[in-house]
Amino acid sequence: MRSLLLIVTVLLLGGCMKPSDLADSAIYQLRDVGMLDHSQTRRASSWRLQADSFIYIAQGHFVPPGGAYPRPNVVAEEAYKGFVEYFPMVRRAKSPLGLEESLAEAREAGAHYLLYSRFAYADDRIGTIEEWEDQEALDRLGTDRGVIQLMLIETNTRYLVDTARIRGRGGLLTLYDAKPEDLIGPALQDYARRLLGLGR
Repeated sequence: MRSLLLIVTVLLLGGCMKPSDLADSAIYQLRDVGMLDHSQTRRASSWRLQADSFIYIAQGHFVPPGGAYPRPNVVAEEAYKGFVEYFPMVRRAKSPLGLEESLAEAREAGAHYLLYSRFAYADDRIGTIEEWEDQEALDRLGTDRGVIQLMLIETNTRYLVDTARIRGRGGLLTLYDAKPEDLIGPALQDYARRLLGLGR
């Protein structure tokens, strides 16, 4: 009887998750139900890059529809912060550029790839008392949303290696004083991990 009890106990403990796995699962569930910020990335290809690839990051001049006006170069800035942890050779443009200008600067810098981005959509909802006093519109209450489009281009051949669309939405627990651009940093870091084959 004692050995049977010991076997059952071992089997039950073997099925338990580690605390870090439980925390990751809880965070995933909170994001999925809309309590925390959430993003979804759709890639056109599963192309992977080597860690020593030199990537030049630029953002287009496009101003997103949706009533929000994010900083002009915010996607390139956030992409740089996310990529520099995984790709040691990464540079970014100082200001928004057109595609041809970006390719020229990337070639001049000696980069293997150009990551060209734009903020395709940004909806800054009411998230503070000041914003409510300015707008006073019930239909504007809620969580922020945004869409980013990315093109990864080989600089020498102009070959389009990958395209991606990242759709983000804020969470109910993080909506106070949030902006659509606050959603893009973690998603761009996740995209960098995926390019190395480390993401899901």
